Amino acid sequence: MTESVKADQKTDRSPRNSQSRQSSTRPTEWKPPSMTRPTEWKPPSMLDAPPPPEGFTHRWIRESTMGYDDRKNVSARLREGFELVRADEYPDWDGEVVPDGKHTGVLGQGGLLLARFPEDLLEQRNRYYQKRTSEAMDAIDNDLLRENDSRMPILKPDRDSKIEFGGKKPS
Repeated sequence: MTESVKADQKTDRSPRNSQSRQSSTRPTEWKPPSMTRPTEWKPPSMLDAPPPPEGFTHRWIRESTMGYDDRKNVSARLREGFELVRADEYPDWDGEVVPDGKHTGVLGQGGLLLARFPEDLLEQRNRYYQKRTSEAMDAIDNDLLRENDSRMPILKPDRDSKIEFGGKKPS
């Protein structure tokens, strides 16, 4: 019986290389729709965001950490002037959306919420924190120099960084 089955089956005796993908009906220039090949590989960003409107910047703010809500942080950021970005403002954006809870419909990612902040307020905020940092460093320096003794003087800290390459140049 097996001999009759073998006799009925026809085998293809053409060379294997004639059956390659090159001879398929798909054109060689074909690319899947909506997929473009990147020119350079880089790891995917977990915090991609849609482009902000003119005069604004987007920032991710913490809503929760390790499953615990951080309402204090969200409340503080909203009082600073941040506004939460809703998914319906960017209908073409394929980012994650908070599915339920107080922030339903807001763009979110892993315990973070996307918020927008006016650029002019951002510049003021940065200047404020730079001033506070400078004042704190001055206070530390003054506290250190107060302990100065003429027998073993403490030099004023030099916080300028310099980068030099190679050894000394021959003269």
